[in-house]
Amino acid sequence: MKIFAISDLHLSVNNPKPMDIFGPVWEGYLDKIFTQWKEKVSGDDIVLMAGDFSWAMKLDEVKSDIDIFRELPGKKVIIKGNHDYWWKSISSLRGILPENFYAIQNDAIRFDGFVVCGTRGWKGVENIDGLSPEDKKIFDREVLRLGMTLENAQKMRQEGDKLICMIHYPPVDIFHHDSPFSELIERYNVDAVVYGHLHGYKRGDTQFVKNNIPYYLTSCDMVDNNLIEIF
Repeated sequence: MKIFAISDLHLSVNNPKPMDIFGPVWEGYLDKIFTQWKEKVSGDDIVLMAGDFSWAMKLDEVKSDIDIFRELPGKKVIIKGNHDYWWKSISSLRGILPENFYAIQNDAIRFDGFVVCGTRGWKGVENIDGLSPEDKKIFDREVLRLGMTLENAQKMRQEGDKLICMIHYPPVDIFHHDSPFSELIERYNVDAVVYGHLHGYKRGDTQFVKNNIPYYLTSCDMVDNNLIEIF
């Protein structure tokens, strides 16, 4: 079993929103992702998608975006991003997902040898003290939710299992300073972190290691629309 990741697909089957206006890396990006997916991913593999899956506004609108993955091999796991406005109720979402398609919201799921958990996170790791009262309230709530998803993961984790944490917003700033998110990640001995959200990021470190934990930025435009192998 292999674990891959790609995020921030910003799909729009029902209400086309062309992404190539944001640069040439978006031209034909889905064709490239799907071609590579079929070449790399087997039926036993897992593909993690860390948020901003679709531009849809309502649950019934996102079905068409989900359906284009139906015939692709592997198990697909998604978390909520800041643009996933269609994601309201986790139970309603799970009710429309096809076989081998999973949604995580502050909880976790176990596969053979791996536990995957996830939550959205929030902006502001680079300047927590500068957050507005409203953003600080959301930030603190998201820290609590990360603790919930990690605690749920820990309960189902078996000896030898690798723990992967998905979070949409970056859990550290560009200098990889500690944050309440990274402190929780280290406390629960996470084996890998997958995140997204960033676009046009010029620093170049889409992969780095912080305190022995590898972090992977997987926004599709930032990884040239390549599926990133995590394990």
